Amino acid sequence: MELFPPIEPYREFFLPVSELHTIHVEEAGNPDGAPVVFLHGGPGGGIEPVYRQYFHPEKYRIILFDQRGCGQSTPFASLEENTTWDLVEDIEKIRRHLGIDRWVVFGGSWGSTLALAYAETHPDSVKALVLRGIFLLRQRELDWFYQDGANHLFPDAWEEFLAPIPPERRGNLLESYYEYLTSADKSVRQTAATAWSVWEGSTSKLIPDEGLRERFAESEFSEAFSRIECHYFYHKGWFEPEDQLLQNVDRIRSIPATIVQGRYDVVCPLETAWELHKAWPEAEFHIVKDAGHSVTEPGIRSLLIEATEKYSTL
Repeated sequence: MELFPPIEPYREFFLPVSELHTIHVEEAGNPDGAPVVFLHGGPGGGIEPVYRQYFHPEKYRIILFDQRGCGQSTPFASLEENTTWDLVEDIEKIRRHLGIDRWVVFGGSWGSTLALAYAETHPDSVKALVLRGIFLLRQRELDWFYQDGANHLFPDAWEEFLAPIPPERRGNLLESYYEYLTSADKSVRQTAATAWSVWEGSTSKLIPDEGLRERFAESEFSEAFSRIECHYFYHKGWFEPEDQLLQNVDRIRSIPATIVQGRYDVVCPLETAWELHKAWPEAEFHIVKDAGHSVTEPGIRSLLIEATEKYSTL
């Protein structure tokens, strides 16, 4: 299935969610349609216009927002008061502010993590879940992408990722990057930010996309993306225990759900989605045979749109 035509928001606003943070929210589509909230990736990725195109504009009231510290939300790239559980409550604040009883929750990559955390905390607020590129933020998933695993498939891109970190500091790359990305020296922060961000942009598609690499290298995008992402990963998402999301699946078993996973996803390997599928067999599960991690890859895109079409009548 193809994307729906591009649309503009019919409303944008800024919602204060704490004394420090204000988040940017937009609504698009049909104000009287079925409500859906889009949870972007990263964390720190921000929303993009193409995300509106996964939902039929006449059937859905589409709510998108920039999570704390990224996109148009303020303060920009802030790590203070910025945790998984802060974001979970921000989603609820948006729902209540908009007077929505229950909504469809759509999230991929980090967005799938946040969607699961939100649904398990507030199951009565969720009509259905559409999840893509499953990420549960456990140590072995972080080690795979940031220490030893994905580097064997992308040694050329990995060399660029290693470049800002001296050889003697490479035993724990996540820890070293956290130090560099929180440095008081702006040039140190930006060098690390670009390398961190480009690594993900280099590995997200089955067929590497130079345009995506360039997008991830942009200084403003990479600053928020890398700092917030590394902050979350360094603190293990504030999950306790680390497999909290798997352990709490029973809380959402009755919620209709679709899981879409690229077989050759290097960023969030299939093993994690498979574990979620085994723990939650009631959820519809799809492996896309010719896709990596990106939401824009044709097979992933088609199945996500099929799911949003199905859940539009709930």
